[in-house]
Amino acid sequence: MTRRPFVDALRALIARPHGGVVLFAAVILFGGLASRLALLVLAAPELSWDLSLPAAFAWGLLYDLGTTAWLSLPVILALTLLPGRWLRSRPFAALAAACCVGVVAALACVGTAEFLFWQEFGVRANFIAVDYLIYTTEVLDNIQESYPLPLLLSAAGVLAVLVTWGLWRTGGPRLWLSSPPLALRTRWRDGLLAASSAVLIGSLVSSSWLPAFDNNYDRELAKNGIWSFVAAFKANELDFERFYATLPEDEVFELMSEELGEDGSIALDPSGRESTRLISNPGPEIRPNIIQITVESLSAHFLGCYDPSSELTPNLDALAEKSLLFENFQATGTRTVRGMEALTLSLPPTPGRSIVKRPDNEGLFTLGSVLRARGYETTFLYGGYGYFDNMNAFFGGNGYRIVDRASVGKEDVTFANAWGACDEDLFAWTLREADEAFARGRPFHHFVMTTSNHRPYTYPEGRIDLPPKVSGRDGAVKYTDHAIGDFLRKAAEHPWYDDTIFVIVADHCASSAGRRQVNLSRYHIPLLIFAPGGQVAPGRVATLGSQMDYAPTLLGLLGWSYPSRFLGHDLLRIDPAEGHALLGNYQYLGHREGEEFVLLEPRDRVETFQVEDAELDEAPVSTESRDETIAWYQLASHLLKHGDYAELQPREFDALRQRSLAVRSSANERAH
Repeated sequence: MTRRPFVDALRALIARPHGGVVLFAAVILFGGLASRLALLVLAAPELSWDLSLPAAFAWGLLYDLGTTAWLSLPVILALTLLPGRWLRSRPFAALAAACCVGVVAALACVGTAEFLFWQEFGVRANFIAVDYLIYTTEVLDNIQESYPLPLLLSAAGVLAVLVTWGLWRTGGPRLWLSSPPLALRTRWRDGLLAASSAVLIGSLVSSSWLPAFDNNYDRELAKNGIWSFVAAFKANELDFERFYATLPEDEVFELMSEELGEDGSIALDPSGRESTRLISNPGPEIRPNIIQITVESLSAHFLGCYDPSSELTPNLDALAEKSLLFENFQATGTRTVRGMEALTLSLPPTPGRSIVKRPDNEGLFTLGSVLRARGYETTFLYGGYGYFDNMNAFFGGNGYRIVDRASVGKEDVTFANAWGACDEDLFAWTLREADEAFARGRPFHHFVMTTSNHRPYTYPEGRIDLPPKVSGRDGAVKYTDHAIGDFLRKAAEHPWYDDTIFVIVADHCASSAGRRQVNLSRYHIPLLIFAPGGQVAPGRVATLGSQMDYAPTLLGLLGWSYPSRFLGHDLLRIDPAEGHALLGNYQYLGHREGEEFVLLEPRDRVETFQVEDAELDEAPVSTESRDETIAWYQLASHLLKHGDYAELQPREFDALRQRSLAVRSSANERAH
């Protein structure tokens, strides 16, 4: 007889009351490998087919083992507590088979979710997946509308039955279920040993071990989906000073005082330890209405005015000829809440969750607070239910009135999908709100957030020449363009039209996945400012900037002088050579200035690159660039942490404004 030491040892391990743990672990490990192979096929064109690929699978096995160890604990506990005679009963065998079917079906569903999530975002489960778990209604509706859910669930069930049948054919389960009984003391000893081993393995494996691969797709492949999800849940907020490279505080404030003053602003805090400063514009000040249309997932390359090969946006392309167009404008993040955060607060992306989703995010210094100080009404309009992503709480807590799907009548929704009413319905609400504000005789600012350019890419039939859903993103973009064009044509018939500035901007790009943790080509978004009454002259601005520069740039176009806490710059007032962009992705915080790019990572890591055609090549950069990057993010985190980014109250605002005017007058006298 041929000796097979490994097989014999494995059979001996299975032929014990706790042998079911070995079988369970084998199923989980097989599921992890199958998922990784499926993602390998999906991501094949993007992967680096070199030694990093087997390394990714080796690291993947490590994280699969860690995941398996934690998941095995309930099985170990059950088999320790159950009387040994139950194992040899037919009801328990049936229960074990049913549990096997359930576990495999669950793994199949998790694997399918990972596959679909990777298709959408190019990564394993992360903060986005954590957020999605909270908002189950929208997410489940989106899945039902986007994918053949009954077919996927049926396939998972069939696969589970086949795998269970195949496992029973190997004889392993029968070997376990016919194992001889053990004394209670021995069973408890085995259970304690198995549980201790599982906890030890699970505790030793750490997310921090995973090295930085040159290709981020290889790095993501190395992860385990379940492990990645739990790690994202646990690390939902990151303290900058604890996890990132820092500078001495005095050095940060000194450096930032110079950076913030590049637009000619004057610091109002003698200590120099906060961002409050005077923004001084020559005027005259104007107070037009402002309708800001923030378009879901609108990458710049979708627009013909940015990419002449695109034919999806005829209305926006025509509008661009009459608008002030920013050619080099960047999103600060990859989620809607990140875009909202930067456009409203003029802050860079701090690590972890967006400020929109954090507790105690009310009463902050926002574009709305500056506008309200001059008598504006501020309203947030959203086609979906604004509780999603905590949007209503954030905008409501910062002085905006809320108009969302929950606040309108059923007759106001002519078409909707999982994410909300179609853009045409949303714009109809916007026209109505503008009419009512105009009737009250007050200028208004509307922050309008669209939803149609989002999977499942459904919209009303007959509006454009591309059919809903099957046309995918192209159809959704073209429909959004149609809806904006229709809105502007209707707005032109209203008395407030010529006294209104219309802003078209994106919340983020359609995709952020790439070979790097931060991929510059996936952050370029449009910004168009259109003033039919001539308040803003058409033209093009080439200065590099990001969403955090939007609020001060807009207020500069209005000719306003005001006390500000914004960290962004007026892109029309700074030297174009000083233009920069702060952008990130939850844990990764980047800063581009000129052709240098610095990336801050947890565990005090700092990576540096040279930029060529939006591609990053690892290379040293100046110490000044490195320190500036750290200082920008350290200052933002400090201001939020210490409550120094609070809204200025009316009296405080007026007092600072008068002080600002005095400072400006004194500066003018010295200049002459």
